[in-house]
Amino acid sequence: MSLTDAAVLAALQTVADPNTGKDFVSTRAVKNLKVDGGDIAFDVELGYPAKSQIPALRKALIAAVRTLPGVENVSVNLSSRITAHAVQRGVQLLPGVKNIVAVASGKGGVGKSTTAVNLALALAAEGARVGLLDADIYGPSLPMMMGLTARPESADGKTMEPLANHGLQLMSIGFLVEADNPMVWRGPMATQALEQMLRQTNWQELDYLIVDMPPGTGDIQLTLSQRVPVTGAVIVTTPQDIALLDARKGLKMFEKVGVPILGVVENMAVYCCPNCGHTEAIFGADGGKHMAAEYGVAHLGSLPLNRSIREQADAGRPTLISEPDGEIAALYKGVARQVAVKIAEKSKDYSAKFPTISVSKGT
Repeated sequence: MSLTDAAVLAALQTVADPNTGKDFVSTRAVKNLKVDGGDIAFDVELGYPAKSQIPALRKALIAAVRTLPGVENVSVNLSSRITAHAVQRGVQLLPGVKNIVAVASGKGGVGKSTTAVNLALALAAEGARVGLLDADIYGPSLPMMMGLTARPESADGKTMEPLANHGLQLMSIGFLVEADNPMVWRGPMATQALEQMLRQTNWQELDYLIVDMPPGTGDIQLTLSQRVPVTGAVIVTTPQDIALLDARKGLKMFEKVGVPILGVVENMAVYCCPNCGHTEAIFGADGGKHMAAEYGVAHLGSLPLNRSIREQADAGRPTLISEPDGEIAALYKGVARQVAVKIAEKSKDYSAKFPTISVSKGT
């Protein structure tokens, strides 16, 4: 009995993507199928970075095809193709950046910056090209968390080259001023500084630009959400009611300007005593999870209150760098994977496919 394309596709349809729950055939991830006698070859193209999962996925796909009688050799090429996705109506994409993700909290002190940094590092670890922009003009923390004190270079005097560390492209006002120099600026100056850092940095073909937002819903947040092409927002909160009050405001702000909410991250969800192993929900239990359910968005994950997370960030070597194979790093990777999958499921941006139309006066 000779093998057919339909038989191979039917076999492949039994394998579900662990991140989406859908099979690779109906989502059109299977491409370039070739059946030559007992030799089967095909490509699988994922819309999100998944470097750590590719070996297991390849094994599952090959096993499914080998259930068919007459199969001799199976060749599978698995890759990720991250594309630009739709942003707010009327806002153009940023050159060199496919997707911008805002990480916001509405309130300070909930671990938003730590989450943003580790989220960016987790996406990079999965094979994506990632940038990180510190949008907190008044209290930049990126230089310390990434262990950098250098100044950006400019070849033309008009644009800046992003700094690089731990596989990320980086920009922060903290790289441009002295560490103890306060930014005593009114709102318009701060928003202008943010736009300059965003648009005058030579971002190099980024799949994702993670923007660490300042707390609150003021000028900087409105500028970013109204004039910057944001693919989606991640809301970080602790389970505490006080933090949830402001997190709700941040979420509603993005909704009002048409920025999709990718989900909610619950930080400092539980404390585990390193001496006796006793666990305590110091800030309350499941507040972020309940908030996500209330607004019909994804609960992306819960992260513990752990001293090592703070120590590693203060030392300029965040958790994904200090303990890349540890338990907490795995939690950050799970959050990052969900964010990337949520983005991949959104409508693609086709603005680059349309030609520029110019009207000239006839002679």
